[in-house]
Amino acid sequence: MEAKQLIFQYGTNPFIKNLDTKIEKGQITTIIGPNGSGKSTLLNLFVNQLKPENGSILLDGKELSSYKQKKLAEKIAIVYQQNNAPGDITVERLVRYGRTPYQSFFSNKDEEEDQVIDWALSVTKLSELQTKKLCELSGGERQRAWIAMALAQKTDMLFLDEPTTYLDVYYQYEILNLVRELNQTFQMTILMVLHDINQAIQFSDNVIIMKKGRIVYDGPVREGITERRIEEVYGIKSMIQWCEQNKCPYMIPLST
Repeated sequence: MEAKQLIFQYGTNPFIKNLDTKIEKGQITTIIGPNGSGKSTLLNLFVNQLKPENGSILLDGKELSSYKQKKLAEKIAIVYQQNNAPGDITVERLVRYGRTPYQSFFSNKDEEEDQVIDWALSVTKLSELQTKKLCELSGGERQRAWIAMALAQKTDMLFLDEPTTYLDVYYQYEILNLVRELNQTFQMTILMVLHDINQAIQFSDNVIIMKKGRIVYDGPVREGITERRIEEVYGIKSMIQWCEQNKCPYMIPLST
């Protein structure tokens, strides 16, 4: 997936101007930046929820705008930051909604659909909870249920908008480890928005760093997170050190 000279504005105010980026196939790319920097806006442009004023977004060499919504849903699955469903819906029923792009008005459940549902529940470790109601789940379990619904679409690309928001630290890492497993086991292309810089370092191959609607860095994550760039983008001083256990650098904010 690739964006070329992308321009987007809210009302009459230009927000994203002449943006170029490419989402590498089979890798995890994370968008980070301060509040209001354009992270979720860019993600929504990539799934056709927002329309650019100018420029192009290409998916498999075709203009994104040329895809009908149903066909696009067969290629990209997205988990939004805030999701709504009746609290009394069961996990299995929610996940089954992920098969909607493949159903016609006259279609019935079939063996293939059931196999996909079972797979999505198994991958997200929800098989034993499939008869539970959504309102009976913990925050982490609910997020896994939404991811399972996205997986039921059987796409090669999974987009997540702040998937760890509102979760305790344990569940944040549970979700991020699941995302990494999906990438490594099934070679899924992942694009996600995160606030936590250290989580982006630990779980990403590439990072897009945004500030005020523009990209200030786009490339390998470990080259992009520097003390100078953290100060430029976030306005804070920091120290980058190496974590031997995780085999990756981590950022320590310094008091002013």
